[in-house]
Amino acid sequence: MNEENKKHGAFSWCELMTEDVTAARDFYESIFGWEMEVVPMGEFDYTLIKVDSVPVGGIMPLPDECKGAAPTWYNYVTVHDVDATVAKIEKAGGKLLRAATDIPDVGRFCVLQDPQGAIICAITYTESP
Repeated sequence: MNEENKKHGAFSWCELMTEDVTAARDFYESIFGWEMEVVPMGEFDYTLIKVDSVPVGGIMPLPDECKGAAPTWYNYVTVHDVDATVAKIEKAGGKLLRAATDIPDVGRFCVLQDPQGAIICAITYTESP
């Protein structure tokens, strides 16, 4: 990931959650020429989307709590402190849809909804060693 994407307020990652990961991979690879790399994540395989060998996003199966939902692209915005961001959401008129959660070796994220109903994710990345 580009260091510019790790700055507070920057869009840093796009992720598709879908029930048919294989069909999604085939579709997007055929129209955009994205490179796809399947990475085992324990409970499921995660597909990294790469452009010129640089990861720019991912595709994953819908989590159990989202089964039956429409496939959706999620955009992630980098923040200094995701927990501090969570504290601001309701005061600003938004709604927390997924509490701040750790992603091992990646960072901590939450999913929020703005007052108009649009969904976006906030993430604080783990510092690289």
